Amino acid sequence: MNYTEEKVIHNQRLMSDIFVVEVSRPEGEIKPGQFFMLKAWNEELSLMRPISVYRVDANSVSFMYRVVGKGTQWISQLRRFDRIRLLGALGNGFPCEEVKGKIALVGGGVGIPPLYETAKRLSSNANSVDVYLGYKDVLFAFEEFEDVCNDIFISSETGMEGYKGFVTDLLKPEKYDAVFTCGPLPMMRKVIEMCKKTGTPIWCSMENHFGCGIGACLVCSCKTVLGMKRACKDGPVFKGEELIFE
Repeated sequence: MNYTEEKVIHNQRLMSDIFVVEVSRPEGEIKPGQFFMLKAWNEELSLMRPISVYRVDANSVSFMYRVVGKGTQWISQLRRFDRIRLLGALGNGFPCEEVKGKIALVGGGVGIPPLYETAKRLSSNANSVDVYLGYKDVLFAFEEFEDVCNDIFISSETGMEGYKGFVTDLLKPEKYDAVFTCGPLPMMRKVIEMCKKTGTPIWCSMENHFGCGIGACLVCSCKTVLGMKRACKDGPVFKGEELIFE
């Protein structure tokens, strides 16, 4: 875990509030499902912003993010050759080396980006990967999965694209050897319930509100069968059966 200052290679707007920033890659291993803390300002805001890894290449790492406040707004204004401070890679990531066979990835909203690098790693390990992507209305980033997944299932709540309804309506966990999920809590809760009924192993990425990103502030704590855990330090990926939703 190191603080580094990296160079911005590209910062692209995908839709009104969704961006992808590509920066020079810091040294060290980066696992699918991990995240970095990012900062592109001086003293006005003290806390860095947690953003999951979207894509990892030989010389760069990319983050897809939604502009929701002043911090991400400043990140969205970065241009080529600007500098950005990073802390990471943080967290445990998805267990891509542990699972084998046919794997389903289930993502919703800004929980979709971390699944791309996960799909890429799983596919490179000779697994068969399907991805289920749930949107509210406008689609983004689904084309990226075409080269790393066998099948792509898409839903939108408004019916503007794909199946009209929830992405969990399309999932059949019994068809898979494992399921990875990241997205809104109601969606992940439903996926866990479905996997429990079929006995399908499931891992969830808990993208709670992270303050420090290193387990010191306890803002991101979540309840598990083993007691309270810090999503940033002990996770963000947990086995589904460990999590307690209230």
